Amino acid sequence: MMETLVPRSACAEMFSDAPESTMFPIEHAAVADAATERRREFGTVRYCARTALREIGVPAVPILPDRDRAPRWPVGVVGSMTHCVGYRAAAVARSAELRALGIDAEPHAALPDEALDLVLRAEERARLLALADSDPHLHWDRIAFCAKEAVYKAWFPWTRRWLDFADVSTTLRPDGTFRAHLRVRAPRVAGGFGGRWLVRHGLVLAAISVRADL
Repeated sequence: MMETLVPRSACAEMFSDAPESTMFPIEHAAVADAATERRREFGTVRYCARTALREIGVPAVPILPDRDRAPRWPVGVVGSMTHCVGYRAAAVARSAELRALGIDAEPHAALPDEALDLVLRAEERARLLALADSDPHLHWDRIAFCAKEAVYKAWFPWTRRWLDFADVSTTLRPDGTFRAHLRVRAPRVAGGFGGRWLVRHGLVLAAISVRADL
């Protein structure tokens, strides 16, 4: 599923967990004190990442979090990983192809009421009301949240700057695309920040990428 959302990249996804033995010893040590579920999701997204890296000709290496918990990718590679209940995925690309890449996966369910004001700006909520009228079967608030998470996962490794939910205003389109308007100083990108979303198998997936030649 994820591969349809990220052009110029290699993707791998799993709907169950890989054995913990697939981790490098140094990766296992990084989560040795974590709960079982955390170790499994940590190891499985890295298994997915190495599968995707092989597709672009990069050998298997440990993928450890940096001090800000962002994955440290091999030199010349950009990537992103995501996990939620029943789903793990990774996407990678050569930095000569993409300068930034972010993916996210969420359960296709409504956001909790208490999260709406935190996650969505007023203009976003107004736009989502119109989308809900056109297709009430989709949880548009969750799709917007997933899109924002994908934007952040592309933004932070690229700029090393934090984003709040209020710093991003998304415009979702029924055709499976979205635009992200950043309300902070941002690198200039021809055509702006655009991404894609998908709802399938009870999941929401979103991805955004920035081509290196833009």
